[in-house]
Amino acid sequence: MPVKVISPGLATSVQDLGRPGYYHLGIPISGGMDRLALRSANLLVGNAEGAAALETVFLGPELEFTEDAIVAVAGAELPPLVDGEPRETWASFKVKAGQRLSFNYLEAGARAYIAVSGGIDVPPALGSRSTYALGALGGLEGRNLQVGDVVALGESGNSVREGRSVPGHLRRLPGTPAELRAIPGLYWHRITEESKASFFDDTWKVASEADRIGYRFQKGRSLNFNERTQPFGAGSDPSNIVDSCYPYGSIQVPGGTEPIVLHRDAVSGGGYFMVGTVISADMDLIGQLQPNMDTKFVEVDLETALAARRERRNHLERIRESVKE
Repeated sequence: MPVKVISPGLATSVQDLGRPGYYHLGIPISGGMDRLALRSANLLVGNAEGAAALETVFLGPELEFTEDAIVAVAGAELPPLVDGEPRETWASFKVKAGQRLSFNYLEAGARAYIAVSGGIDVPPALGSRSTYALGALGGLEGRNLQVGDVVALGESGNSVREGRSVPGHLRRLPGTPAELRAIPGLYWHRITEESKASFFDDTWKVASEADRIGYRFQKGRSLNFNERTQPFGAGSDPSNIVDSCYPYGSIQVPGGTEPIVLHRDAVSGGGYFMVGTVISADMDLIGQLQPNMDTKFVEVDLETALAARRERRNHLERIRESVKE
């Protein structure tokens, strides 16, 4: 039951929940940047939550279906159209053989997840169908979709039906300004007390350099560093360290000027200090930030981060309950 790509949109790729276990080898987890939205879209069409779907950014693709299917679009408010007729986001709907799925203009958020009953059927690579384009790994030939591609679908279950939806209060997008909770990191001591305060006090803006590898932020005050003796193996810039591992969500600040939050396709280590780490419960929100959006980093402790992770699990459970037949 293949789907033909008439137009790929701005950047559309196959993603699932990623390939954990290889980061120490320099292969990132990849997968959907907004994992809650990807899980939700799959639940709406009767797939396993980790089934492969399409992640599309800002501008949606145009797809022609060769057989009937149930489809759901979750995440960004990117209104779907079936042969030009509007359909709801965060809800399952039918696309018949010969019909085309396209999208209207983006209304909110940045990334939408297109789940199709049966899931996207591309060959797994290291246990995942996710696309890691920088390494030409996974997905469809290790790249984003292109005009003329034919995407295979898996077999759908008998329980698939249209008309499921996720209630509005369970849909999650960033606020205004967006708030990203973060824990100060191992190198927090490298900056002055004034800079520690300004980092969390300032309102930052998302830069144009915002992709699956990382998001850059601008317009806050530069960080000032405490004096030090340059360690052997570290660069001469005060922001340089002896190479260290980078966790997902780590906030590095090259030169102390513009923070970069590393995301699903990030490198696993390097020589820039990390001012802190965005907590796991807020990583999905980063994938929905648009350039120039106001953003605040909010300081939290480990206990708060663990509580937020529990709440996110509870949130997902409420979504599961809401889409049951």
